[in-house]
Amino acid sequence: MLDFTSALYLGMRHAHHSLRPWLELTTGRPAALDTPREAERVAHHAARLLGCEQATLGTSTLHLFWDLFDILARDSIAVYTDAGAYPIARWGIERMIARGVPATDFQSHDAAALADAVDRCRGSGLRPVVVTDGLCPATGETAPLPEYLRLVRAERGYLVIDDTQALGVLGHHPAPKAPYGWGGAGTPAWCGIKGPELIIVSSLAKAFGAPLSIAGSALLIAKFKQSSSTRVHCSPPSLAAIAAAERALLINATRGDQIRAHLLRLVQRFRDQLKQLGLAAAGGIFPVQTLRPIQNLEMDRLHDRLLRLGVKTVLHRIRNARDARLSFLITGRHTPADIDAGINALLQARAFARRQVRSRESSLDHHRLNNTVAV
Repeated sequence: MLDFTSALYLGMRHAHHSLRPWLELTTGRPAALDTPREAERVAHHAARLLGCEQATLGTSTLHLFWDLFDILARDSIAVYTDAGAYPIARWGIERMIARGVPATDFQSHDAAALADAVDRCRGSGLRPVVVTDGLCPATGETAPLPEYLRLVRAERGYLVIDDTQALGVLGHHPAPKAPYGWGGAGTPAWCGIKGPELIIVSSLAKAFGAPLSIAGSALLIAKFKQSSSTRVHCSPPSLAAIAAAERALLINATRGDQIRAHLLRLVQRFRDQLKQLGLAAAGGIFPVQTLRPIQNLEMDRLHDRLLRLGVKTVLHRIRNARDARLSFLITGRHTPADIDAGINALLQARAFARRQVRSRESSLDHHRLNNTVAV
């Protein structure tokens, strides 16, 4: 079965025999009481990769957002959320709203709309906290982070970025010959921004196939460690997950740019062959390639036929959209032959699905004709 459903974009897998050995899966102690040296080491490397002063590990983005927004809400703030922000960040925001923190959504990737919203609150004494995803996988477009940062910096606020999708794929100094950039540090690096106003909540579970980190200024991370309730009441990341993160960061440092170059070639090959079929996909250079609607062809039928041909794809609905979408997720483990096979199966599936549509339309026409004659 040819699989285009994995979000492990760099193709990293961490079999137990490839990891640093551990004597126990978990220590039985919360992170607030005892942080393993391995976790501190991985957090240090994660902070260096992201270009932040410090970082700390968490078990999930839900744990991290739950605590982060609780800590930020102790200040006088107002929250502005990009409409495209991932739901898990919103769950943390809902907790703040319940505590009376004013919150506003603004149109996705629209810096002007954000500026208008911030202007309406100017003079209130509330510091703006802007929450956004670094990149939208449905379109492959990055948020206008430099503009967002300028707005919060002028008001002594924070820019909270969920960069789970882009971390490990995008990096520093993008150029025409290297559109992903270098190093895999994520969207802030790709946009060339940094500063103490940045709070980056990124799961390493996509490109790196490992656990999570939150990064920011040394002062913010110190507050987080001191006040985090999940570090007291929930288990920390397992030592196995920490070992996987350590290995992932090492691979990224030694071979990451090579893997990303291979990934880019695969994505370009996929898009070029789609174009030859008269088809197109949203996603740009990002490895999530979502087919644009095909006239008179339902994506669920195309998905089912591809599955019968031995090709797994992702059938889903984009937020607030009525019709289903079909996505191919390309990873560093795919080969040019895999791309060719996927495109060939898509060609066959499209032809079959169209025949089904024509057959159904012909049956309906025949049925209408019979009814007309009967009348």
